Amino acid sequence: MKSKHTFRLSREVADQLAELAIRRRVSQAEIVEAALLSLLSPDGSERMEAAFSRRIDRVLRKLEELDHSVEVGNEALALFVRFWLTATPQVPDHAAPSAQAKGKERYDGFIQALSRRLSGSERIAD
Repeated sequence: MKSKHTFRLSREVADQLAELAIRRRVSQAEIVEAALLSLLSPDGSERMEAAFSRRIDRVLRKLEELDHSVEVGNEALALFVRFWLTATPQVPDHAAPSAQAKGKERYDGFIQALSRRLSGSERIAD
């Protein structure tokens, strides 16, 4: 069972507490409770080490997810390039200049579309 307490904080500390709660996606009360437990506990260093371990584990899980996403993206791109190189016929020598010009135009369009996509919040993977 939890009890209710009222206390006053300076505006600066209150703002820092609010920002930390938003960043960590927890309530301000949870942060205050954890800080008080750490301060009042005789084994505060062990609790702090456990908290750091949990945070490091969380970061490692996110890195593993990121690593997996990058690996999938790399494999997909490599497979596409291999398929494209296999399926696309060679351009005759007389048509090479116009093909290069058209290729540059299409590549520029691709780069512009990629820039728009990366600057927005919408992603294909979503």
